[in-house]
Amino acid sequence: MTHAVPDLDLLPAACGRRTDQALLAVRTAIDRGEMKPGMKYSVYQLAKSLGISRTPTREALLRLEDAGLITFQARQGFTLRVPEPREIAEIFAVRLALETLAARRAAAFCDQQLAQALSHQRGLMHDAAAAADETAFAQHDLRLHDLIMEAAGNNRARAIVKSLRETTRLLGASTADNTRTLHDIETEHDPVLSAIIDRDADRAELAMRTHLVNTGKLLVIQAIECTKSSACLNEVWSAAVEESESPTTVAPGESEVRADR
Repeated sequence: MTHAVPDLDLLPAACGRRTDQALLAVRTAIDRGEMKPGMKYSVYQLAKSLGISRTPTREALLRLEDAGLITFQARQGFTLRVPEPREIAEIFAVRLALETLAARRAAAFCDQQLAQALSHQRGLMHDAAAAADETAFAQHDLRLHDLIMEAAGNNRARAIVKSLRETTRLLGASTADNTRTLHDIETEHDPVLSAIIDRDADRAELAMRTHLVNTGKLLVIQAIECTKSSACLNEVWSAAVEESESPTTVAPGESEVRADR
């Protein structure tokens, strides 16, 4: 059995629990695309790349397995999971429930400090998009959404959304491809920010819903194609998300996208 060999830096010999260090190293490698979904990896080779023993390496991987990010295969190492379409839809069902309300509350509570923070973060997203730096863009996008969750004042909801976004990212899901550029994603946030800064709660909620529905459906389409599923977008989405009719920029005909298109 041939395994992919990730090109990872040796862990520092200094302080810190080896398991935690290995966990961070693997998460970083996944986030940077150095380890890819669907590829088979060896625990032994990973430990060797990190310069540590197999015990802390396996402990770190078990945590990732518990988080649903990898699967172990008997005597064949482990594989980074390819996200299932239903899994992506379920993540966005939760995000829709939490982030639309958060946008509404952020608009109600918006002051000059929040408005400036949101505008600054939007500027950082623009710079990253102009530089075609997807890693930096994703970090600024995450921070922008986190600012809105923070402004809403519910720390538990904020933690849940942050965890779900990290899971989506580590599963390899990205809508910055040949169907949507970083600039497209950047400008899609403008109605949300404008409504919050204008303290228009209704418009903020609708704008956030539109943004999340559009993003979620594109990621479900991506998952359908990656897994070669025979399911169609509408079937997967409606099974996981109870949504009212709202505008979305998914192209006409995308609602019936199947893996064999």
